[in-house]
Amino acid sequence: MAPTVTVLDYGSGNLRSAVRALERVGAEVVLTSDRTTAEEADGLVVPGVGAYAACMVGLRAVRGPEIIGRRLAGGRPVLGICVGMQVLFERGVEHGVEAEGCGEWPGTVDRLEAPVLPHMGWNTVDAPEDSALFAGVRDERFYFVHSYGVRRFDLVSGERYRAPLVTWATHGQPFVAAVENGALSATQFHPEKSGDPGAELLRNWLKTLQ
Repeated sequence: MAPTVTVLDYGSGNLRSAVRALERVGAEVVLTSDRTTAEEADGLVVPGVGAYAACMVGLRAVRGPEIIGRRLAGGRPVLGICVGMQVLFERGVEHGVEAEGCGEWPGTVDRLEAPVLPHMGWNTVDAPEDSALFAGVRDERFYFVHSYGVRRFDLVSGERYRAPLVTWATHGQPFVAAVENGALSATQFHPEKSGDPGAELLRNWLKTLQ
């Protein structure tokens, strides 16, 4: 049986392309803002394009932070994409405007320091060897479109927990390209626009739903 995936519709993101990409790799996909459907699906995808603050307004309007939190409390997988990854961090700062995020991870999303912005196009990543998301595609290129990112990730392993797996990329300076943290995963790049490597990454994520 195909895994069920809800793409959360909160007015932001390349929703149809995300739906099509997930369907192509074998998921049964519903695009909706319905809370019950989002909470009960095997997997939840949180897309996002545009300004951090605007995305948080839209996300709160459909109770997105609550949906994400409830799923994670039950160990149910969530995948954030692009700004859908950024809003999982504590806060974002764009054009002097600071907005509170979902706070699932510590860290600030701010403007990259690079000679050319936005960072648009294909780029390599530095993924951990034990990454599940990047199994078979660690040496591939993925498609990025962004000017803001997370430049530090300070959550490290302790005696009682293991730190998330963090994948990095570089555009002017290193930034977080993906995070894997138990049921919560996210990518700064767009797997739905990343051709065969992106499709394989989505297949890898679907395997975690079983």
